[in-house]
Amino acid sequence: MHPIKLVVIAGAAALFASQAFAEDTMGTMTMMKGGQVTAIMPDGHMGTMMPDAKTSAEMMKTAKPLKHCMMMMTDAKGKTYMIDTSTKKAQAECEKMAM
Repeated sequence: MHPIKLVVIAGAAALFASQAFAEDTMGTMTMMKGGQVTAIMPDGHMGTMMPDAKTSAEMMKTAKPLKHCMMMMTDAKGKTYMIDTSTKKAQAECEKMAM
C-alpha cells in the first residue's frame, strides 16, 4: 500500500508541474529559422514548413520583406486580425511586445 501512495503522489506532482510549465511557455514566440515558411489562417491556426530549395526559390519570387513590426490578434470567436502598426506609437508597442 505504501508504494501505491508514492506513485499517486508522484503522478499528482508531475501533473501539476506539467501544467505550470505549459502556462509559462504559452504566448512566447521564437524566431523563425532561415528558409522556414509560416502560414496563418483566418481562424488563427498556424502551420510551418521547411520547403526544398526549388519550392523556396519559387516562393521568394513573390515574397516582400517586412518593413516594420507586425501584430496579429484573435477575437473571441477565433477570427484573426492584423493590427495596423504604421504609426510611431503602434510601432513602439509592437517592438516592446516583441522583445
